[in-house]
Amino acid sequence: MLKIPRMKRVALALVCVFVVPLAAAQSWPARPVKILVPFAPGGTADTLGRLAAQKLAEAFKQSFVIENRPGAGGTIGSDLVARAAPDGYTLVVSGVASHVIAPALPRGVPYDPVKDFTHIALFGGPPAVLVVHPDVPAKDLKELIELLKKEPKKYSYGSPGNGSHGQLVAELFKQLAGVQMQHVPYKGGAAAMADLIAGHVSIASNTLTSASGQIHAGRARALAVSSPSRLPDYPNVPTYAELGYKELVATIWFSLSGPAKMPADIVERLNAEVRRGLDAPDARQRLKPEAIEPGRLSPREFAEFVASEVQRWAPVVRASGARND
Repeated sequence: MLKIPRMKRVALALVCVFVVPLAAAQSWPARPVKILVPFAPGGTADTLGRLAAQKLAEAFKQSFVIENRPGAGGTIGSDLVARAAPDGYTLVVSGVASHVIAPALPRGVPYDPVKDFTHIALFGGPPAVLVVHPDVPAKDLKELIELLKKEPKKYSYGSPGNGSHGQLVAELFKQLAGVQMQHVPYKGGAAAMADLIAGHVSIASNTLTSASGQIHAGRARALAVSSPSRLPDYPNVPTYAELGYKELVATIWFSLSGPAKMPADIVERLNAEVRRGLDAPDARQRLKPEAIEPGRLSPREFAEFVASEVQRWAPVVRASGARND
């Protein structure tokens, strides 16, 4: 039997350690990739997940299969992916609900939103909008603030639910403006808008996706939107930032993530194709009604963004008194 010197055996072992994972990454994807959407079908997370899956399938000539696993504010599906093998075949539609808000709620989550995931690419998301019933005698945000200060216990606002981004934007606005509004949580943005139109609440802080139809129909008046700049379809709606609330530039963002320690080569390829796919004309046309601007962050920049969002919103979640539904 041929004996290999000890130093050569060590060198050969080191080559295997580095070359085998590299070869696996280069041959990826050799089979269908599963993308868990931790929310019910039909919502923004599902829409963005399916659009990204379609674009990735076209780019990689392989199936990217969507599997909806809703429950507990997105934490059930997210936890499954956090525990999966980091081989690039199990991914999740992550986002502000599952990776920023839920970890700060009283019950917490079984995963670390930063350390237990490889954050791959930012999809983007709709901004929040503050709307009032047409009977509210405030034509702009300044007049609403004056009204709330004059009658601090009179007005309540609806949101898509406890711990929702709509609630957090409203609570941060209350802190910055020094006003009071009683929070009324609903089971989703549509329900909040229905009660606003019916006059059961006077104000709502909601996603633009949920509020847009009623704004265009004149059944709700938009006073401020949390986008970085005014939106082309809503040129008369000012941003919170231009009204003096720069801290309220925020979107209900969604993204693509996987288990921690995914191969860097796979992550870079996924990031590039997600960005390219969502920036395509047909994808932009689908995202335009929801005022979603596709993300442009690199994997490193996106990972830093997630960490900064956790630090930014955790104190707001705790101060708001939001709780797990």
